[in-house]
Amino acid sequence: MGEIIIQVDAFTSQPFTGNPAAVCILSRHRNDEWMQKVAREMNLSETAFVEQRKDGFNLRWFTPAVEVELCGHATLASAHALWESGYLAKDAKAAFFTKSGLITAERKHGWIEMNFPAEPETTASAPPGLSKALGVEFNYVGKNRFDYLVEVDAEVTVRRIDPDFTLLMKIPMRGVIVTSPSASQEYDFISRFFAPQVGVNEDPVTGSAHCCLGPYWAGRLGKKEMSGFQASTRGGVVRVRMVNDRVYIGGQAVTIMRGELSDHC
Repeated sequence: MGEIIIQVDAFTSQPFTGNPAAVCILSRHRNDEWMQKVAREMNLSETAFVEQRKDGFNLRWFTPAVEVELCGHATLASAHALWESGYLAKDAKAAFFTKSGLITAERKHGWIEMNFPAEPETTASAPPGLSKALGVEFNYVGKNRFDYLVEVDAEVTVRRIDPDFTLLMKIPMRGVIVTSPSASQEYDFISRFFAPQVGVNEDPVTGSAHCCLGPYWAGRLGKKEMSGFQASTRGGVVRVRMVNDRVYIGGQAVTIMRGELSDHC
């Protein structure tokens, strides 16, 4: 039998919304080249590779183009797949060992809550071409080790952005988070995330971006628990809870497909 592949829509309870991720549950160790080829074949924003160890699971994330150091939706998808497939007991906490340290996940009242490192931004100057690439003016610009974060004036501005990805590709960071306060009472803030540098023009729902959005909006709104909506065409809801230098990111997930790679792969 080949390796198990499960496709999961993350940060949603409805099929064909949220952010799709492939989860490959490894039966044996595989090298980087093999994992990158599988991610390219799956052609989703991320494919997660899960390898069991005595104290949990090794977890790595690949886009079709590169390996990334932090990914929220594919971690959510991985935890969901492990519980659903019986690799973890329903009441067990998932422990993932990653390039960004230990990440845990547990089931809470129909949601999955993950414990991530906070990745707060610091104030920065907008790089040349960023405003033109996005076609908007900024109220604020910051950046962390992964991304630029820009706040704009209103939710309608976030929703209407139609980036010039040729220009955006020249921005020397993993991606750009665009955010504003929510126009409705349902959410505290909304966002979108663009990452052509790593082969994903627009990511549907980005857990790792909320490691920055969480501390950013906690400071702006004076709240420790918030709800965000990522306003891509697929859309998804992300709960955020701040505890010191950790961001607890909550979401739901639904399995879309199950299969296995052929023996000769």
